[in-house]
Amino acid sequence: MSSLRNAIPRPAHKERSQPSSRKKFGLLEKHKDYVVRAKAFHQKEDTLRRLREKAANRNEDEFYFKMARTKTVGGVHKPESEANKYTQEELLLMKTQDIGYVLQKVQSERKKIEKLTATLHSIDNQPSNNHVYFAEDREEAKELQSQHPTDKIPLNSDDIPAIIKRKTDRSYRELEARKNRLSQLENIYMDMSMKKELQKSGRKRKLREEEIVCPTTKPVYKWRAERKR
Repeated sequence: MSSLRNAIPRPAHKERSQPSSRKKFGLLEKHKDYVVRAKAFHQKEDTLRRLREKAANRNEDEFYFKMARTKTVGGVHKPESEANKYTQEELLLMKTQDIGYVLQKVQSERKKIEKLTATLHSIDNQPSNNHVYFAEDREEAKELQSQHPTDKIPLNSDDIPAIIKRKTDRSYRELEARKNRLSQLENIYMDMSMKKELQKSGRKRKLREEEIVCPTTKPVYKWRAERKR
């Protein structure tokens, strides 16, 4: 009977749409939409209830240090501005630490480039292997020459395996990328060193274009000579 009941076509029950007189209110809310809305509403109610309980049971003598560094504006806590949080000496110390980190990265990158360059140079210039034979007389020397001819077939680039070619190309691309990275790190190091020197005390001025001996795109400063005691 169940198979016959499933064989009979049944009408497709469609959800009722919003009546034309209520189109201005948007889509007609279904039960699943009501469940989502009710769940969110009760979750907000529970959150507000817990906050009211915390406010009612709070300790009036409670103190934490952030109370001294904030103020209430219109019922909203606003922290104090941290624009002058560090002194000039602390800023200079942090700048020195940053420069030391960048300098360490520059030196590390330079060593990696030297190691990779030496490896690629040894691959491109393979030493020729020579085998020396010793003969007792001329007849034995002629026999050895006939057995081992001196002419060697040069290694063609087509004879190199494909995997070796791919590894070599990858190494050259890595070398080029590391050189670009080293150049960027050196520029960053120079800029940070200049900013650190400008933060130090002492009278200085920026040179004009006609005063610069070696033309450059970066600004050049000159410090006033001071007598050291």
